[in-house]
Amino acid sequence: MIWNHDVRTEPNDVHNLTPTRREFLFWLAALSSLPIRGMASAAATPPQRNLNVLYGKDTLGAGIRSRIIDNNNGVKMHVLESGFEEKRPCIVLLHGFPELAYSWRNQLLPLAAAGFHVIAPDLRGYGRSVSTAVTFDDDLPPYSALNSVSDILGLVRALGYEKVAAIVGHDWGGPTAQWCSLARPDVFHSVVSLSTPFFCSPTLLLSTTTRPVAAASVDIDKDLAALPRPRKHYSTYSATPDANENMWHAPQGIHDLLRALYYFKSADFKGNRPFPLKSWSAPELAKMPTYYIMDLGKGMAETVAAEMPSKAQIDACKWLTEDDLAVYATEYTKTGFQGGLNYYRVGADPSFSGHTINVPALYIGGDSEWAVYQSPGAFEAMQHGACTKLLGVHLVKDAGHSLAEEQPLEVNKLLLEFLHQAKIGAA
Repeated sequence: MIWNHDVRTEPNDVHNLTPTRREFLFWLAALSSLPIRGMASAAATPPQRNLNVLYGKDTLGAGIRSRIIDNNNGVKMHVLESGFEEKRPCIVLLHGFPELAYSWRNQLLPLAAAGFHVIAPDLRGYGRSVSTAVTFDDDLPPYSALNSVSDILGLVRALGYEKVAAIVGHDWGGPTAQWCSLARPDVFHSVVSLSTPFFCSPTLLLSTTTRPVAAASVDIDKDLAALPRPRKHYSTYSATPDANENMWHAPQGIHDLLRALYYFKSADFKGNRPFPLKSWSAPELAKMPTYYIMDLGKGMAETVAAEMPSKAQIDACKWLTEDDLAVYATEYTKTGFQGGLNYYRVGADPSFSGHTINVPALYIGGDSEWAVYQSPGAFEAMQHGACTKLLGVHLVKDAGHSLAEEQPLEVNKLLLEFLHQAKIGAA
């Protein structure tokens, strides 16, 4: 990629490299010319085996490599990275549950082609960042919001960066990205949340020594269990000691569990027609699919087994091939799911009560995903106060929960447009 060589700047100065309109259009042209995994033509030559990665050797393209990095915070983190040939402004991509750094396979090379060093870690408790399987009895504080910030801060510093051009998070990676930008805006200069709306910081009550605290009016677990069709919230299930065993040793096996779960939450499942819910109440929440509001007597293995796609549907799925799914299934077979499930067991952190996110921000969701509306009012509130520099809110057409995998070209386009709009440049 050719840039204006008259520009002189330090590698960490992410704002002095703002591209011109001509350069930005060149970004997009480069992006559109790169093959997206699973979307290349049938006549395309299969990629050569990539021996520089720890997983995805037959699916991750040349220009992507693995490294194990001591993150200065107690974890040796596995990262996939691209654009590492020289010092560039960096972008950090944070996955959700049950995902891996591999979930960003379609973003790594296009963002590197736009001039960034792109870093996607397996987060604490996941994939190759796990040395021994996490158990339910392991300590929970390492999974707290602020320690998750320390994980990412320590990682980027270990890689030589004092500043990060953009931090992007999907699903559970979204809150971590948001906390990074909230706690250290001096380091994380912009933030993108996929699927999970930007949150308003938890409120700490005032004058509780002189005024009685009102009791919580809704016991949502009790109310869901009392419905004519008894239900439970998936986050409640995820925090139980039985969840990992139910998923790790699912009767159908991890491969079919993940195939059904990813399908069930995607735009391929035609029952996903989300809409705003009126309130945080059992009757309203019960309108969501059973991957969010589960039947009381079922685990996730039994819940998704009922929606296992047919062979024809699996063969038609180009965004998650059997080779792609094998990467996830192999890694979760080794580690189990407890590392990811532990994030559901840590309560909201009020450390930044009343603070807003004040760096440029972008939200991207899928028009067929319930994560947009699963917390009634959050999507609307996000647009009125959580972020002071919210530059865009997008619901990608024909995308469900795995939107960066389902519609990578559109997600990549939105990311690059945001970086241009936020004046986040690349070398």
